[in-house]
Amino acid sequence: MAAANLIENRTFDEIAVGDTASLTRTLTADDIQLFAAVSGDVNPAHLDPVYAETDMFHRVIAHGMWGAGLISAILGTELPGPGAIYLGQSLRFTRPVGVGDTITACVTVAQKRAEHHVIVLDCTCVNQKGETVISGQAEVKAPTEKVSRPRMPLPDVRIASHDRFRQLMARAKDGSACVTAVVHPCSADAMRAVAEAADAGIVVPILIGPAARMTNAAKDAGVDIAAFRVIDVPHSHAAAAEAVARVRAGEAALLMKGSLHTDELMGAVVSSDTGLRTERRISHAYVMDVPGYPRPLIITDAAINIEPTLEDKADIARNAIDLAHVIRIEQPRVAILAAVETVNPKMRTTLDAAALCKMADRGQIEGALLDGPLALDNAISEAAVREKSIVSPVAGQADCPSSEHSAQLAA
Repeated sequence: MAAANLIENRTFDEIAVGDTASLTRTLTADDIQLFAAVSGDVNPAHLDPVYAETDMFHRVIAHGMWGAGLISAILGTELPGPGAIYLGQSLRFTRPVGVGDTITACVTVAQKRAEHHVIVLDCTCVNQKGETVISGQAEVKAPTEKVSRPRMPLPDVRIASHDRFRQLMARAKDGSACVTAVVHPCSADAMRAVAEAADAGIVVPILIGPAARMTNAAKDAGVDIAAFRVIDVPHSHAAAAEAVARVRAGEAALLMKGSLHTDELMGAVVSSDTGLRTERRISHAYVMDVPGYPRPLIITDAAINIEPTLEDKADIARNAIDLAHVIRIEQPRVAILAAVETVNPKMRTTLDAAALCKMADRGQIEGALLDGPLALDNAISEAAVREKSIVSPVAGQADCPSSEHSAQLAA
């Protein structure tokens, strides 16, 4: 095994005064976020750029112990390495470390004590300008037996802050809470979701379902539903019908699905006599906050329409565009997906995609930029777009993707 793939220690007998080891790291914003997540230190000096501008350093700075962690890494992996036991550490922080700073941590053996195999090391962290940002001493019990182990691979880590969802929640809280008919919330998870939405000030729930089962679900969830209006019905089908009736009557503005099957709820919603159908085809949309993607992603239709016609797809696109406008995407980019990005007369999905784009050109679908057919990678990956030399205002930056048979990638 190559030496680079091994971690090997230095025993007390192998270590000499003056021995040194170092490592260099460049601080990133993700490093600060990860350190805050692990340590729980959410001091705004490290995380809030607006606050940091008013602080003494006028910029976001690293946690002091991030640099100290570099020192610890050297002691645990190089000098002395595996088997070392930390006994003590003194540190002095002399300069702040900011995003983009390159820090070199260095430890140098200053003393050896034969009793208990203790070594004392001088420790420094220096920035790219040669300025000392941390200094101190470490006291370590050195190993007496040789250790050579494979270097363990580190996992990939992605930071998902869900800022876009938080922004949507904040906007929802700015308005009045919507009276919401909650259909058959007879599980702990469903009841917990209702309570969280109510506590956030987003909904005023009307619980519709078997009262005894809803009470038990609330008890299992640890939720107090005494303040909620409860409508007792015998079963889930009746709950769906009652909830839709309340919306039709104007007593509720929203439907919220509880613990019943989607087909039960949709059966009541799409009823031609007593449902909530409009002149448009009903469709489903996921609003997703995807780590690494720079904008919200609306994926439609993934649950309602199995084999939509061209006319249905036009309505699916219109619904997605309206949703995008509601969440303040002024000109959503809608990518109509297919297996390929070229029009193929033998593939209906590509013909429909081309037709939808022409409908947008003629003003039959408004309020968005449409392009298609596009394969999924070409819809959301700018690298894939460059590789295939696709020229498009939508490709690589879609807000709304749509699947081959129903979805419109909408953003």
